[in-house]
Amino acid sequence: MKSTAFKSKRFKVLAERPVNLDGFVAEWPEVGLIATNSPNDPKPSIKIENGKVVEMDGKLREDFDMIDQFIADYAIDLDVAEEAMALDSTEIAKMLVDINVPRSEVVRIANGLTPAKITEVISQLNVVEIMMAIQKARARKRPANQCHVTNVRDNPVQIAADAAEAAIRGFDEQETTVGITRYAPFNALAILVGSQTGRGGVLTQCALEEAFELTIGMRGLTSYAETISVYGTERVFVDGDDTPWSKAFLASAYASRGIKMRFTSGTGSEVQMGFAEGKSMLYLEARCVMITKGAGVQGLQNGSISCIGVPGAVPSGIRIVAGENLITMMLDLEVASGNDQTFSHSDIRRTARLLLQLMPGTDFITSGYSAVPNYDNMFAGSNVDIEDVDDWMALQRDLMVDGGLRPVLEEEVLAVRNKAARALQAVFDKLGLPPITDEEVEAATIANGSKDMPPRDVNQDLKAATEMMERGITSLDVIKALVESGFKDIAQNILNMLKQRIAGDYLHTSAVLDKDFNIDSAVNNPNDYQGPGTGYRLSQERWDEIKNIPNALKPEDFETKEGGN
Repeated sequence: MKSTAFKSKRFKVLAERPVNLDGFVAEWPEVGLIATNSPNDPKPSIKIENGKVVEMDGKLREDFDMIDQFIADYAIDLDVAEEAMALDSTEIAKMLVDINVPRSEVVRIANGLTPAKITEVISQLNVVEIMMAIQKARARKRPANQCHVTNVRDNPVQIAADAAEAAIRGFDEQETTVGITRYAPFNALAILVGSQTGRGGVLTQCALEEAFELTIGMRGLTSYAETISVYGTERVFVDGDDTPWSKAFLASAYASRGIKMRFTSGTGSEVQMGFAEGKSMLYLEARCVMITKGAGVQGLQNGSISCIGVPGAVPSGIRIVAGENLITMMLDLEVASGNDQTFSHSDIRRTARLLLQLMPGTDFITSGYSAVPNYDNMFAGSNVDIEDVDDWMALQRDLMVDGGLRPVLEEEVLAVRNKAARALQAVFDKLGLPPITDEEVEAATIANGSKDMPPRDVNQDLKAATEMMERGITSLDVIKALVESGFKDIAQNILNMLKQRIAGDYLHTSAVLDKDFNIDSAVNNPNDYQGPGTGYRLSQERWDEIKNIPNALKPEDFETKEGGN
């Protein structure tokens, strides 16, 4: 009897599932494709002589590369280093999840650890324990959220409307970037006007080349920056003619001018650039976090960020992404914890990756929730976009967690989008920029994305954007234009943002502003979690807001007959 070749219909169906479009690779330590515990990772050690680290993680000082030297000289608290390094890594890991050990003690010990030691500590924790530790280690008590506001046409009217909507939806920070570099001044102007239309106190940035970011920040068109990248190996670091010292100098340039900023790093970047030196992703990221600490920067955007596909492809990679967030918190830094760039075709994997930060809460659960459809997201698409927002509301409600967002009504959104578009129309008119038509205002009011917007004269816009910079336009000019056009409330909000430059309070770790421009930071609202009943708890008012989503049926929605059920 002839044998028949069989094919499983079930396996055929499974092969067509979205998850099998993702890339997966086996561990390959030699090129850095390993989440943690690479055989090439150094063993923890420290030796201090005459107030100077002379050996760290098995390497003598004369053999230090520039990253080793910077960390040894600026990132390790030598007063506690020998005590901390003498502790068993498992013991420190237990401190992270022990509700009887306060956050302050965890931070004290963590500041005495070397990169190899802190990597070894995190490696002891399973994913649930990492989440437990994050809940305690977060710097600011209240979690928050950040979003991306971009579009493929760099249309400023749409950016203003989307920024206003994002503000009323609850985002405390908003970030834009460009498809065409010369559009950047318009994008910065649009997100400023739009965000402050939604509510006062929203922090905004325009991600571009570092010198330009500093320039527009000094002009008051943006209030923070975060695209100042650091890396875990020397060859990757110097690729951009940078050193830890040059990055520290740049950070001081921002801070001295009252501009909030944080560094950016994330697991997988060294692998992606081909110089991982055979080390694990977590170890290299620990070095990045410690560079950030040593530079005196108040926070870090990490969580793999634009390299998420790399840790997402290796075993335990997504767990380690949460681990790098935890390292940042242990060193008492603000963390914008990723969940920005998309990495998977699978809705289940995307959600699982998100929950590691959503459930315990971080300073910014996403460092780029796409407040626009992903086809308009110029940061290569986000893990979640505006079309997922109702799912996000449901998750907050299902799990009774604060993901930073609030339900809104259609009428509320239409009103604020229209106001933002009209305000930008008035600013463009007063500043002599290319006109914004009533047709554009109407389209931006109801648009979902750039496909719903009429085209603008790109050449005219680009010429005017360049001239805007040459004319030295600042936020004071914007304020004057808004006042003259009858938008005094928006003008006041922008003026209040400028006042923050003088006060400097929003340079504190994990600082955000509420609608009344009150500071909420790790200084005046530190995380004090030590078990049930402590730390951040939803107020009744906030819980009522989260649970009352518009599509939830209420008792009054049901008609009952007398005597019926």
